[in-house]
Amino acid sequence: MGSLHPAEKPKAIDLSHHLNNLSRSRHPSPLKDILKYMVQPGMISLAGGLPHPSLFPFESLHTRAYAPDSNLAPGETKHGVVDIHIPQTSASTSNIAIALQYGPGTGCSPNLVSFLREFTARVMQPAYADYEILIHSGNTDGWNKIVNLLCEFGDYILVEAHTYPSAQALWAPMGCKGAPIAMDGDGLLVEDLRRVLANWETDHPGVRRPKLLYVVPVGQNPTGSTMTFERKQAVYALCVEYDIIICEDDPYYFLQLPAYAPPASRKQESQQDEQALLASLVPSFLNLDYQGRVIRLETFSKTLGPGNRLGYFVCNPIFAERLLRATEVTTQTPSGWSQAILAELLSAWGQSGYLTWLRNLRDSYAIRRDWMCDLLAERFDLENSPVPTEGVLAFAKGHGSRADRKQLFSFVQPKAGMFLWLKLNLIGNPEYERLRAAAGPNVEAQWNEAFWMQMIEAKVLLTPGSYYTPWEGRDPSPNRRKEEGVTYFRLTFAFESHEEMRLGIDRMARTFELSWNLVA
Repeated sequence: MGSLHPAEKPKAIDLSHHLNNLSRSRHPSPLKDILKYMVQPGMISLAGGLPHPSLFPFESLHTRAYAPDSNLAPGETKHGVVDIHIPQTSASTSNIAIALQYGPGTGCSPNLVSFLREFTARVMQPAYADYEILIHSGNTDGWNKIVNLLCEFGDYILVEAHTYPSAQALWAPMGCKGAPIAMDGDGLLVEDLRRVLANWETDHPGVRRPKLLYVVPVGQNPTGSTMTFERKQAVYALCVEYDIIICEDDPYYFLQLPAYAPPASRKQESQQDEQALLASLVPSFLNLDYQGRVIRLETFSKTLGPGNRLGYFVCNPIFAERLLRATEVTTQTPSGWSQAILAELLSAWGQSGYLTWLRNLRDSYAIRRDWMCDLLAERFDLENSPVPTEGVLAFAKGHGSRADRKQLFSFVQPKAGMFLWLKLNLIGNPEYERLRAAAGPNVEAQWNEAFWMQMIEAKVLLTPGSYYTPWEGRDPSPNRRKEEGVTYFRLTFAFESHEEMRLGIDRMARTFELSWNLVA
């Protein structure tokens, strides 16, 4: 569907029955109506309480940005700059008078919205014609607005078995609960999603079936998994069958990495042209969405900096109009500074230049991913798991060929994003076996907390996997499959230098060896 000419694509179907009571009750802000009349030629406004732009204490903004083809490889000198100049007033470019003024909830920079609409059509290729672009203040803000668009108090939300904690911290106070869907190395499992939906009335008598799926399909946080296109197709088909809205939270979309290869077999990849880059990306859910049931959350946080606090929705017109009503009375228009700066930067780079920047950014994260996988291979004995979706198995260094070896953990070499997910095998760990013999409650949680503190004492900080456990209420579903003898930790390869990463992996390995009594 995504490759059709826009004139051949269907329009979004009517999904207004998904709107919650709060969203249905919103009315346009009458004060925002004034703004559209104020810009009419010849209009003399004695209505709006807008401060006069001559009283803003900024005459102009001049900043320098990297050129889109700059070398972003770690340790390399970045070459080339682009000068960005934003005057106080201007008829043809972004200007301070507009950027710092009250503005419409759609965004105060028509140039930025126009750029993003062209970029969406070019890269994402939505399968329906009448999608809308609406600026928001980053994906956290966007997800907040989606929850307040679709969810009633006490609703269940379909989530991955390991899900982003801030996303659920938002809806937990509403009495909402997560319905976790099992995952493997390629993301959520279609068969488990089908099982949960097909058995909902039996497993949750009298409880409304979830109508919203929250998913991070690329470089998933925390597991680093990336869904294949075939799996996305199957998930979308199920969501059509059961009338589910998909929130596609996709901050790592352009950090889709080439497959990991050991240093000895690693080849220097030649620079890709634009078409090769786009062909290497797993298509978005938007590319499958011929009904308008996907709300895509886009953000500049991972590509141009989280402090910009800027992103955008791609969604059907009904949802966009309701999201706009909410924006008018909550955040109002996102930061005018950010909109003006990014509008001018992206205009200077152009569509192809932005894609070049994203390609170079991806290549830089691929180097960092390789660092971490290389260092794990140096510090542990690794072998491929017989189950491909489990990736590789890790043993203490020098123990990989021993008959009494103990598997410490497994992980999947990330194909996207910033994270590597360790699945620890606690069977045979002395302290875990002692706790299990004592038959105390929450044995895995007790062990996990103690081991985490041991790593902190060793001056290496990982994120406990327990942070990403879906909230199912105080009494989790009896159908939830508890993993005995298993716990998780998340590592990131995004931030530290190679030497700092090496030191951190060394400290982590030493902590494993001490905990498993494997010190020579």
